Amino acid sequence: SSLVGQVCSYNTVADETDFQSRIVFMKIVFMGSPEFSVPSLEALVEARFNVSLVVTQPDRQKGRGQKVVETPVKTYARQVKVPVIEWGRDNKRQVVQHVLDEKPDAIVVVAFGHILRRELLDAPKYGCINVHASLLPRWRGVSPVHYSILHGDNWTGVTIMKMDAGVDTGPMLSQHSVAIDPEETSGDLLTRLAGVGADKLVMTLRDLENEKIEAEAQGQVGAVYAPKLNRSLSPIRWGREVVYVHNQIRGLQPWPGATTFLNGKQLKIISARPYSFDTQDVQPGTVIAADENGIRVGCGEGVLLITVLQNPGKRPMTAAEYLRGYKVEPGTLLTS
Repeated sequence: SSLVGQVCSYNTVADETDFQSRIVFMKIVFMGSPEFSVPSLEALVEARFNVSLVVTQPDRQKGRGQKVVETPVKTYARQVKVPVIEWGRDNKRQVVQHVLDEKPDAIVVVAFGHILRRELLDAPKYGCINVHASLLPRWRGVSPVHYSILHGDNWTGVTIMKMDAGVDTGPMLSQHSVAIDPEETSGDLLTRLAGVGADKLVMTLRDLENEKIEAEAQGQVGAVYAPKLNRSLSPIRWGREVVYVHNQIRGLQPWPGATTFLNGKQLKIISARPYSFDTQDVQPGTVIAADENGIRVGCGEGVLLITVLQNPGKRPMTAAEYLRGYKVEPGTLLTS
């Protein structure tokens, strides 16, 4: 099922030679699942790499209706007619053998979610190549983008690395840095880095095949692990400085979201920004003012302006929309 075996007509031998010289025939098995992985797979296909197989997570039930949903990677692979197999709990041995039978030159792994067995790591000529959304060794682990924002990093980027038996500890092939916008959410940044990573992946694989690049071992200085996100991170800590509260809100958007309680009812804060850095003589979490411009809340230091919020099970609303249906008086206390 090679994607480069296309029927073409040529007027001369020179035309054919020129066409062939512009095609990279590296054979690749691609492993990935979420939306973040799709641009990398798409870039490989469009750059005419021989993507012979895609491995992804199984279809899962989602939402209130428990509708069975396939991964974004599977959806795209079917569109471009690349064979897809699922990595399930009970068929790992068969999937590994299927990948080995492909005899790929490289296995490309982008947000796949599983540690690969040694037999897969050692099998391809060029190894298993991973697109990781951070500037390693900072933020190894499964949630690098979210933690870079939660901790107020000004810069992040993408690292293309050769995988080893550790968690994001393999030697690096290339990196690309990007500045983090102070208003950017994790969802926004993930989308941007997915495109950056896809472009960098194609260039790195070409350099690897043409022997123009060598892997560089990671150092341990500055190495930090970004664990899996969970809802325990959601409660807003109003006693912190306003910048930290703002970073928590945008770092956890869109999931799991930053939450607070108003009059005993939970609210998810979708969007906010620092309003003032001056400390107010109020208990952290106290509403200072609420109008069509937003809800101003005192923090440990500074004031936060809430602009978009959401009641459980409802659509997100601007603060102006929310205040038309719910009265929020100055002095009201938001709690965790």
